[in-house]
Amino acid sequence: MAYQIEYAYTCHIGKIRNNNEDNFWCCGDSLEAQNQGMSHIRSGYMKQSEYPLLAVFDGMGGESCGEMAAFLAAEACGQHFKTAKDGIRNDPEEFLNEICESMNQAICDYGRTNKINSMGTTAALLAFAEDAVYSCNLGDSRIYKSDREKFYQISQDHVLGRSLFGKAPLTQYLGMEEENLQLEPSISRQEIKIGDRFLLCSDGITDMLSDGEIADILSRDIPVAKTVEILVDRALKKGGRDNITVVLCEIMEQPRNMFRRVLNWFHRQNEGDI
Repeated sequence: MAYQIEYAYTCHIGKIRNNNEDNFWCCGDSLEAQNQGMSHIRSGYMKQSEYPLLAVFDGMGGESCGEMAAFLAAEACGQHFKTAKDGIRNDPEEFLNEICESMNQAICDYGRTNKINSMGTTAALLAFAEDAVYSCNLGDSRIYKSDREKFYQISQDHVLGRSLFGKAPLTQYLGMEEENLQLEPSISRQEIKIGDRFLLCSDGITDMLSDGEIADILSRDIPVAKTVEILVDRALKKGGRDNITVVLCEIMEQPRNMFRRVLNWFHRQNEGDI
């Protein structure tokens, strides 16, 4: 199926934190290591023939280690995509495993070089193949799918049970030394159709909004960029306790397909008038 992708994204520091430990990768765009988030929403269109990739990262670690981990992940993600993007066309699952290994290696190398014992980041990625979308995640940054009839989480939360005090520890993340724990990203394949929406977000959204609230917002017949604005505004109104990163996309018809449909409709109308 030939299709294009409308996308919108932003990264907000939130209302409580003084630093931003989130990052992303979208159409070659990401944030520097030291940043205060974004002041606006960016949006645009991608062709499926470009085999695009979207990603969200939520860093963790003392001092500025979380910011650096998320930055290193975004940087390695972009570098791997630019040199090996054909992998999405040839073998999407292998591509996603390899890009996770590249990002993990970049963070581990930085930690060893700078004698940092604890730094890491979550990762949520979405790769667009010809007939399906492939999701991949490590940690608790989530990916949701909304097809206007159903809404559900397609990522898997890698957390160790529940915690009564703060957040439960992650069992999978980028920055894991593989001699201690094996990197095991959760990868799934999703069938797609025109109108499907996919949301990648950090826990600045999911800690503030329930799945029901997110589902309601995604189901509205409003543009992708406006939907992102509403999600962020709602999370901020509910406290904005963490950094907020949102990447939202919608599967759309190729412009030429839409033109052909309109042209066929006019032909049918004219035939009916004869």
